[in-house]
Amino acid sequence: MLPISLIVLTYNEAANIARCLDSVSFAAEKIVLDCGSEDDTRAIALAHGARVVEQPWLGYGAQRNFGSTLASHDWIISLDADEALTPKLVSVLERGLPELLESAAAAGVLFRTGWFMGKPMHWYRPMVHERKPRIYHRRRACWSEARVHESLQYEGGEVSFEPPFMHYLNPTLVHHQLKYLRYAELKALDWRERGRASRPYGWPAVFVLTFLKDYLLRLAVLDGARGWIAAYMAADYALYKRMRLYEMRSFERSVELAADELRAHRLQR
Repeated sequence: MLPISLIVLTYNEAANIARCLDSVSFAAEKIVLDCGSEDDTRAIALAHGARVVEQPWLGYGAQRNFGSTLASHDWIISLDADEALTPKLVSVLERGLPELLESAAAAGVLFRTGWFMGKPMHWYRPMVHERKPRIYHRRRACWSEARVHESLQYEGGEVSFEPPFMHYLNPTLVHHQLKYLRYAELKALDWRERGRASRPYGWPAVFVLTFLKDYLLRLAVLDGARGWIAAYMAADYALYKRMRLYEMRSFERSVELAADELRAHRLQR
């Protein structure tokens, strides 16, 4: 065991949490920070060696930062419940982590490959070899306070580890679309608070340019039909969150109505 704490955020992750926890066999401590799961997430996490802490949802960045304060070790590895290390990566980490843990570096960088529509992607850049700083010293790094799409903020050295870990994105396109609905809602709320402008005249260009960027420049075209679908969904997400911001501005009660609907479908924490 290495003196590092694994922290995983959960909400109704019974289908994923065991795989995630078991994949990090070298961590001396495993913490599951749960925000009100209604399935067997907590029981499964306990059975797989984790300490479970219940914490009402603070937003992705704030929730991760709160989790860092619970750790017994300064070095932390942060994974989502639908992610898992591969045996090859574990072997590399077991050899390389002792040196990192003794160093003055701030972070360790991992690389993530997405499992999409039943199998891994091979070319589409946002889902293949995606750079993810996920190992960090909690006194030298912290997470941005964004509601969604948070990032690890740090200054100082970093060390990269290969090969990639796996992101088991969503079992079906239905799950994928529902997740995008929740993410878009959080992103639009962040934009509204920051006073970001909504420009309807630019919406067609947002969709077209996002699709072309992902399909051609980010190589989704090489992943065949799955790549086309991924690029389309990225463009749809880019457009939808802008339309949702416009609706929040022009129909303020939609924020409350949407929150009720998302909660009814267990999409709102």
